[in-house]
Amino acid sequence: MSPVVRLLVKRLSISIIVLIGVSMLIFTIARVIPGDPARIALGPNATTEQVEQLREKLHLNEPIWIQYGYFVRDFSRGDLGVSLYTNRPVTTDIAQFLPATLELVIVAGIFMIGFGIPLGIASARYRGKAADNIIRVVSLLGVSAPSFVWAVILMLLFAFFLPLFPIAGQISDTLTVPPRITGFLLVDSLLAGDIPAFLSAAHHIILPAFALALSGIGQAARLTRSNMVETYDKPYIEMAQSYGFPARRIANRYAFRPSLIPSLTIIGLDFAAMLGNAFLVEAVYAWPGLSRYGVQVILRKDLNAIVGTVLVISATFLIVNIIVDLLIAYINPRIRLAERGRP
Repeated sequence: MSPVVRLLVKRLSISIIVLIGVSMLIFTIARVIPGDPARIALGPNATTEQVEQLREKLHLNEPIWIQYGYFVRDFSRGDLGVSLYTNRPVTTDIAQFLPATLELVIVAGIFMIGFGIPLGIASARYRGKAADNIIRVVSLLGVSAPSFVWAVILMLLFAFFLPLFPIAGQISDTLTVPPRITGFLLVDSLLAGDIPAFLSAAHHIILPAFALALSGIGQAARLTRSNMVETYDKPYIEMAQSYGFPARRIANRYAFRPSLIPSLTIIGLDFAAMLGNAFLVEAVYAWPGLSRYGVQVILRKDLNAIVGTVLVISATFLIVNIIVDLLIAYINPRIRLAERGRP
């Protein structure tokens, strides 16, 4: 078995254990918080008999370990139950809302990498100069406020004072939504050859994605700069400088790659954390994603939907971490040698 495959199997095994623990934890928390989900679902006008029938249907009168047994049985069949909020299978709701959130997070991740790493490289290359100081201030501003605060600020700046971007939704109301193929509106519009829909979707996603990415951009820039400044003090960098290699080549080729490994770990964690940070950003921009759906089901104590939403977000978080581990193992040969059992 190759080292990469061994690493993948190990990470998958750990991830399965983590998911089981998360399912038990969120299942317990969702049921012990105050409020009767049957009463909330049926409303104040429902009779006591109707509420009791729904409680029996949801097994809410059973001990919590028996309820969890029913959940595991249904989950093994691919059934997460019916949402009391939408009255549809939770799997149907997740399939509808998850692609919008993933599309938003992926675009935000592209912004984070596309802006954060080059800013960090430039800051390290011009350390101590005006460009370095400006980038450090911008990076600090990015990480000093949560994503939903930047969502409001960007909306005020670029949607109200300077009406350059729309403030809500995924596409203009005057356009027809392209046929759903992948669930990603940008991809589906391209597959349908609908350029106006693609341009409108891209126009709508810029502000929420940038608001979601700003904290990650600042973090990526600061970490990249810090790691590269430390690398610049290595003897082989001084030797490259003494040989007269161009500063750009030294920065991009000799200083950046060794600095990428610790930065990549944090960038991967920030990328996965965007799924959680997207809750309020989606609420600000009325983005029809899974995070916004999660807020609604939590407010209504929709047990099945809460557990399903948290499990999907947790699984996505773990998948991103596995991908990052594999990338780091590919970049750093010492990790591959460690998986072979070598010192």
